[in-house]
Amino acid sequence: MSNSEIRQGFSPGASGYGVKDYPTFVDAADILLNSAEKEESKGAKGVLLLADGSRFEGKLFGSEIISQGELVFITGMTGYQESLTDPSFAGQILTFTWPLLGNYGIIPGQSESSKVHPRGVICKQVMKIPDHRDSIGSVHDFLLSHNIPGIENVDTRELTKKVREFGTLLCAFGPLEKEAEISSLLKNMQPPDHEDLVASVTCNEAILMNPGATDEQGRRLPRLAAIDCGVKYNILRELCDRFEVVWCPASLDFKTIMDEWNPDALFASNGPGDPAHQGNALIARNSLADAVRAGLPVMGICLGHQLMGLAAGLRTYKLRYGHRGTNQPVLDVETGKVIITSQNHGYALEDPDNGMLSPHPSGLCSEINDNILGADFKVRHINANDKTVEGLDLIGKPAFTIQFHPEACPGPHDASPLFDRFSELVNNQNNPKLKSLIVEGEDI
Repeated sequence: MSNSEIRQGFSPGASGYGVKDYPTFVDAADILLNSAEKEESKGAKGVLLLADGSRFEGKLFGSEIISQGELVFITGMTGYQESLTDPSFAGQILTFTWPLLGNYGIIPGQSESSKVHPRGVICKQVMKIPDHRDSIGSVHDFLLSHNIPGIENVDTRELTKKVREFGTLLCAFGPLEKEAEISSLLKNMQPPDHEDLVASVTCNEAILMNPGATDEQGRRLPRLAAIDCGVKYNILRELCDRFEVVWCPASLDFKTIMDEWNPDALFASNGPGDPAHQGNALIARNSLADAVRAGLPVMGICLGHQLMGLAAGLRTYKLRYGHRGTNQPVLDVETGKVIITSQNHGYALEDPDNGMLSPHPSGLCSEINDNILGADFKVRHINANDKTVEGLDLIGKPAFTIQFHPEACPGPHDASPLFDRFSELVNNQNNPKLKSLIVEGEDI
């Protein structure tokens, strides 16, 4: 099959019942389908400098430019294309701990957004010739086409140990001959968390993803307003399977959402940066609080979870090195069951009883705020490793949040029933006979 015959773009409403005139959006891999002959990596020497004075030499791939950001690591053995296109990595330099990056290449339709979001990539070895029948290019090709630099032949084990012991730190890398310039940039660098990173990744305008969506019996699906704080494509796919979805920018306040779209429920997505930032994240936080007070069913994932926690009066704080990988165990304290989850976050909610667990050495945290939800909450999920808060249930309200990713692609899928739990909440809330009933959903 030629590149011209491969279906491009992202159309989550395409397979839904009753949907007509669905919109299509760009998939980050489309650029490889539309590009001319690919350019091989020159393998130029590069240098990586860390804020603590550490120095690593390696070989450049992707775009051979200077990059600077916050050094983080991810432990997944697969799913690198999804990680590279995850908006939650905006502002960061992403280190892959699995030593071989790019074995199966870049696959059409597997991206989580329209672009590559990390500011740079670090790995032990990048595969120049991937091996997969559906591959349309290498990781080098992918990064080069999006103007993102990478550096390989770096001791990623040493980097990871350093971050685990001392916490995430700022870094910069680029061509070896520009080391003096890189060093100067690093000395004057401000943490990316100071920026309104949500504003840099949210959509530009609200749009209905699957107009007219129905279930198999032809009944109209409830309408959901999904606040995009840096949403992943697979979240939108999962939502479009259960709702008629309006994709909304984080800058859209609750009143405008209700006046223009009249949704039956509200959802807040994952996203990058400090949840206590006073930009788009604050607008999204207030929208969540307004929705809860209005009695709408609400669900938050990752940053959406943290924003709900802030609205509940909890503080957020920076974790020592965050949770980034596909093997994070989470305990449901209500059922006693443990699920394995995919996670990507550098902040957490303080525990109401035990405070801030596994904090960053910087001590970065939000201010103490009042509970503006008009409801109390209980901690429903905790991380089985470090006991940090991983999920909240609101008491007397059809609303809950989770820190992890039930839409995880390529997996694990232990937490996927939580979308069904939310769907059940919304359907029961919209049933006139069950308006006063708040269901807990199926236990997982």
